[in-house]
Amino acid sequence: MSEVLVLNRNYYAIQITSWRRALGLLYVEHAEVIDEEYRAYNFADWLEISRMMENSPSGFVRTPSLKIAIPEVIALKFYDKLPASEAKFTRKNIYEHYSYRCCYCGKKFPTNALNLDHVVPRSRGGRTSWDNIVTSCVRCNIKKSNCLPSEAGMKMLVSPSKPKWSGALSLALRANIRIKTSWQKFVDNVYWNIELDRD
Repeated sequence: MSEVLVLNRNYYAIQITSWRRALGLLYVEHAEVIDEEYRAYNFADWLEISRMMENSPSGFVRTPSLKIAIPEVIALKFYDKLPASEAKFTRKNIYEHYSYRCCYCGKKFPTNALNLDHVVPRSRGGRTSWDNIVTSCVRCNIKKSNCLPSEAGMKMLVSPSKPKWSGALSLALRANIRIKTSWQKFVDNVYWNIELDRD
């Protein structure tokens, strides 16, 4: 089946969700389907339109008594906030921020072969924060030990930094989600939160 783009009440893209969740929100009237002409449809309207559709880009959900097209874009009726635009400081986000590469040798590694390295060691006052943590392979981490990179004779290929999410497109690409044509006019908005249902 298919993912659905979720907009807030002001038509800012804020989330990607599963088709099941999208139809659930539509059914309980917490969301409306938005078409490419910015027309909004409630559940009853969308059900009627679905009956007349021969094809739907995302397919249909069929039961013995109804056929409903899976929407590509929905807008929440009662939510106008934007999610936090800053990435959480988590191990997974750190790996993704540095593209699973060692910041010293530049090679890409699986997560079980990557460490989180304090550029300024904790024993020397280094903080556990975006501006002092990078990814490093086991070999480079052992070589650097409890030193500053310069003391260990190592050059950093990437400096520690806080991620700057550049918008919906980059986040969708990071999550391996294909941007649909119907999403394109909404994806330039910066604020996103990937939340795919796993059922």
